Amino acid sequence: MAMRFDARMTGADEVLATLLGLSRGGAARAYAKALNDVGFAGRAAMQKEFGEVFNQVTPYIQKSVRVKMATAERLSVTIEPTYYGGKGIDPQRVLQAQEFGGRRRDKRSEVALRRVGILPNGYQTVIPEDPFPGSVDQFGNIKGAFITQLLSYMRAFGEQGYRANMTDKVRGNLHRGGKKAEGRRYFVAYGRMRGDAKSGHLAPGIWAASGTHGSNIRPVLMFVRAPSYSSRLSMDKVVQKAQLESYLDRRIRFRFREAAGV
Repeated sequence: MAMRFDARMTGADEVLATLLGLSRGGAARAYAKALNDVGFAGRAAMQKEFGEVFNQVTPYIQKSVRVKMATAERLSVTIEPTYYGGKGIDPQRVLQAQEFGGRRRDKRSEVALRRVGILPNGYQTVIPEDPFPGSVDQFGNIKGAFITQLLSYMRAFGEQGYRANMTDKVRGNLHRGGKKAEGRRYFVAYGRMRGDAKSGHLAPGIWAASGTHGSNIRPVLMFVRAPSYSSRLSMDKVVQKAQLESYLDRRIRFRFREAAGV
């Protein structure tokens, strides 16, 4: 997902540069400035589109939009969500299904749960409509610390991360709870999916039992068939709505005159 604008000396622009007395280098620098003007306008337009298309878009996605600026030697500007490394997910992976439609890629937590046989093939996870207390952030996304605890409890970390899997002792402490948090245990229910008589009344997913004798049952993560998304984002649409191509024409003329001092 990206927007790109290029420029080159052709036709009327060459005439304009000549009339204004600009050298080829001066014209190239003017072009670069005009492209960068459009680059930052394009970034604002892309961020605005995210806010209109998504419900409670996260700052991580909003701030990921980067402008790769043009120079006199490289008359091209690119605007795209960019991954800066670390533990975050590549924004391009998050947005790909939204632009092109189709199925989204599995999350790392889903890969881990499927590897240990908890998440069935062809299924992905979703947060229940009424999220489990303490499981989501202000934007409605599951917290990293919470999903780590859940995977650890389910002993879903691979061989390289086996030390992160909960021991029986730590599990016991979680079951008992304490002053800061009520005791709870997590369990997997498949209900009618696998003809589980004990959990037939529960939707497939990971649940939590708390309270006296585990009488308070609440959903944590639901298992649903991997959905196919329709296209929600279009960079061509963003360019058209923001009228970036005509804006580029105007900025080229402005930057040429600025360079010539007229």
